[in-house]
Amino acid sequence: MNLLHSKIEGTGRPLLILHGYLGMSDNWKSLAQRFAADGFQVHALDLRNHGRSFHSDAFTFDVMVQDVLAYAHAHSLARFDIIGHSMGGKLAMFLATTHPERIGKLVVADIAPRYYQPHHQDIMAGLNAVDFSQKPDRAQAEAMIEPHIPDFGTRQFIMKSLYWVEPGQLDWRFNLPVFSEKIDNIGQALPADATFNGPTLFLKGANSRYISEQDVAEIGHHFPDSQIVTIANAGHWLHAENPSDFYEACIRFLA
Repeated sequence: MNLLHSKIEGTGRPLLILHGYLGMSDNWKSLAQRFAADGFQVHALDLRNHGRSFHSDAFTFDVMVQDVLAYAHAHSLARFDIIGHSMGGKLAMFLATTHPERIGKLVVADIAPRYYQPHHQDIMAGLNAVDFSQKPDRAQAEAMIEPHIPDFGTRQFIMKSLYWVEPGQLDWRFNLPVFSEKIDNIGQALPADATFNGPTLFLKGANSRYISEQDVAEIGHHFPDSQIVTIANAGHWLHAENPSDFYEACIRFLA
């Protein structure tokens, strides 16, 4: 059976971190160290088709929930807190509403329970524009991406998933063919009757439109014991753009 790759830091109360679409555990390295220093055993996961975890044609929230449960079983984690960002936040919601007995506290970063239209077309075009048969170096690969992804920060985030398969040959760590085919799956809404009654914190980037005023009632419906906190000076990548406020909000809630 395939087990998710992870980075484990510290000892204490188990805390799982689930990255967003196209992300990986490495993106959470400094925050994971801070949580570990505050008494958590942090498990930063690479979700399937991301980072150093296995590639698979199956890419749905249902199979990803099973991946996390299998990981928890392998590491003897009967109950754990969870932080999920974007796609990882939606996965955390599916996990908490289907297996509430496993979750202590839930933190969802910049995603609501509703359906999201596919909106990564520019990014997907940029990723698919890199022709690895030409054996580009990192600078040449970035030049191929730039017309599609002009934002420097987004491009740097994407570039973190480029790695040397062998000397002279770059590739993506994530499973681009499956993402290109199954991008719609990550927009899926929570089922109407899904609920988690445990303590839940939604964190919203002040400059992000992923959580709107219209989402507040639906969040309350699915997560009756929830609160929504806005992180200033941050967009969708709030944990990277304002890590100190993000950390303070999380630790206040988790502690």
